[in-house]
Amino acid sequence: MNMVILSGRLVRDPEIRYGSGAEPMCIAKFSLAVDKNYKKSADDKANFINCTAFGKTGEVVEKHCTKGTKLIVTGEWTTGSYKNKDGNTVYTNDCNVSKLEFAESKNASQGYNTQDAPKPMPADSGFMDIPTSGIGNDLPFK
Repeated sequence: MNMVILSGRLVRDPEIRYGSGAEPMCIAKFSLAVDKNYKKSADDKANFINCTAFGKTGEVVEKHCTKGTKLIVTGEWTTGSYKNKDGNTVYTNDCNVSKLEFAESKNASQGYNTQDAPKPMPADSGFMDIPTSGIGNDLPFK
């Protein structure tokens, strides 16, 4: 089984391309900074994992992800190689993303200010206050 689950933040804004054809497919490439469990030194804090998302998943990345966005991605580990301009073989390791989730709210990632929090509803909002006195202790919660 080839399954990868990563949690990290985008290192930079994603690179977006569209394939050619009758129905062009979105291809989003991005790098995630994933914290290491074991650190050899104080500077050794993260792995930088290249990821690629295709189609609808790529479109979500295009519309909603920028540098610093925290994601949880699920995908497949792929390896490959190519010859660079000097003729040397370069080996690649990437995560082909099949699913992604946002790991924190947009407000948290943008430094949410509690002064911007929603205000309590006014007394004349149409909702009724439920008295808490006289409720028995047989409820499974408090």
